[in-house]
Amino acid sequence: MRSEAVCECCGEARGYKYAKGIAGPRDVDVVCPWCIADGKLAAGFGASLVDERPLVEGGVSADVIEEVSQRTPGYISWQQDSWMTCCGDACEFHGDAARADLETLDAAGIAQLSVDSGFPVADLPEIIRDYKPRGSPAFYKFVCRHCRRTRFNGDCD
Repeated sequence: MRSEAVCECCGEARGYKYAKGIAGPRDVDVVCPWCIADGKLAAGFGASLVDERPLVEGGVSADVIEEVSQRTPGYISWQQDSWMTCCGDACEFHGDAARADLETLDAAGIAQLSVDSGFPVADLPEIIRDYKPRGSPAFYKFVCRHCRRTRFNGDCD
């Protein structure tokens, strides 16, 4: 988000600050995107931006886990963000899903959405019908960097 605040990591006011909370041993209120991208935040403050657990469970390499958890901004979600994996790698984050993305899912896609989101298959048609991006429930779109498969993570308040 736009901000003239001084980054606690580099000491510069760069016009932007990270809008999401930062998990670490010390509270960091203002950090710029540059200190996230180059790893200064993680190195200097022991901070983590994305929960490592889904990446570990997805079998991705330690280098990818480090890149995503320490140098990639997380996304704002109702509960804990959960980074999707596919083909042994972290997926690309594409933001909030559009309702059209969800409406085009076939039976296998709905079944996978149920597994990934935790919402029962029987409830998904109504949830999708009433879905609005940035609402609750929420669906976040991820795309595999290898097979280009689209996956959705679900969340609600």
